Amino acid sequence: MHRHGEYKMPGGKLVVVDLELAAGHLERVVVSGDFFLDPDEALEAIDAALAGLPATTDTAALAQAVEAGLPEGTTMFGISAEAIAVAVRRAVDGMPADEARPT
Repeated sequence: MHRHGEYKMPGGKLVVVDLELAAGHLERVVVSGDFFLDPDEALEAIDAALAGLPATTDTAALAQAVEAGLPEGTTMFGISAEAIAVAVRRAVDGMPADEARPT
């Protein structure tokens, strides 16, 4: 089931997360938004760090997974690992994306 979550970090940028829930785990995680990362490969590393985690993972543990998955020396502009984690939780806890958008 496809899920969509968004979070605008106070004083920062918008983080958008799209993911699938499969057998109680996060799958096909795609993080996007109006933020910047250096190096560019950090975005793929974030997606990979979140994929496979249990859907019940709390915000603190999600943020830790993001931090642990970042390439050494990564700089995040306008977002934080915690902001990504909040967007993930909103995606998991919210309505499926196909039901949340009006047709």
